[in-house]
Amino acid sequence: MADPRFFKKAGPFDLKTIAAKISAEIRNDDGSLKIDDVAPLDAAGPSQISFFDNPKYKDALTQTKAGAVILAPSAVEFAPEGAALLVVDMAYPSYAAVALMFYPHVSAAPGVSPAAHVDPSAKLADDVTIGTGAVISAGVEIGAGSSVGPNTVIGEGVMIGRNCAIAANVTLSHTLIGDRVIIHPGARIGQDGFGFAMGAHGHQKIPQLGRVVIQDDVDIGANTTIDRGSGPDTVIGAGSKIDNQVQLAHNVVIGRNCVIVSQVGISGSAKLGDFVVAGGQVGIAGHLEIGDGAMLAARTGVPSDLPGGQQYGGTPARPMSQWRRELAAVAILAKRRKKKSG
Repeated sequence: MADPRFFKKAGPFDLKTIAAKISAEIRNDDGSLKIDDVAPLDAAGPSQISFFDNPKYKDALTQTKAGAVILAPSAVEFAPEGAALLVVDMAYPSYAAVALMFYPHVSAAPGVSPAAHVDPSAKLADDVTIGTGAVISAGVEIGAGSSVGPNTVIGEGVMIGRNCAIAANVTLSHTLIGDRVIIHPGARIGQDGFGFAMGAHGHQKIPQLGRVVIQDDVDIGANTTIDRGSGPDTVIGAGSKIDNQVQLAHNVVIGRNCVIVSQVGISGSAKLGDFVVAGGQVGIAGHLEIGDGAMLAARTGVPSDLPGGQQYGGTPARPMSQWRRELAAVAILAKRRKKKSG
């Protein structure tokens, strides 16, 4: 159960209401069952709802005491007798929607802290929230329902859309942000890109004259850094999710609905298509393109363009099947050498 000191719970809701939210078919109940919380399969009780989406947890499903379970049609046969079922095509996203019913995002009451500094030329919607110690610079525009956390600095001319959540200790400059964007604590966005004209007598800094453009429904993790463009913009496509401690260099373009996992580094002017997934610690060289739907295993090194619609691993990146065969061959050789030396 979520700690009530940190999370405020709504509900209870009857099963009919929950099913309507996720367009689920109810089985083994008339919809009147009252549900008061969400919980994992192995911890849920008769008044709680859980979900099943991974075959690894089939035993937990068969033994669960949950009052209701969200699952796909193919998993119904493994559910315990007596449990109410909400049958959907995609269980995990449906569970996420149900969890948000019980634990909706709660913002601070709208208003500007007296300990914040807001430049008189800034334009704030009436229901914006500005936290203690925040700095809102000249020409900033912030849309309805958005919040800015304590000690965050919003640089001159930055535009923030509606229903955005900018956490504490963030810095934003040279940035345009769409609607429903979430930026977690400590992110640094819009600072100079790493651009220098290198020479024998020193390295001349090149002015970075672009912006960062963040489209709607983007999520940016804690302590992630996104440099502004050198002339072209750095762009984050709508719906993309970026984890903690990611570095995006100047002129990088991220497509729609990409997933960039922690500690990924993407060099300048690289372009990722839509629905690209980069696992933890992936490194992507500059001035290359990765096609739509490409998936990069953790710690993959990408020195050249990659076609979309495939899985890749290793350094340099190669198709997943090839990489796995190579790993298997290396393991066999290592085993033989060990046996000979022994």
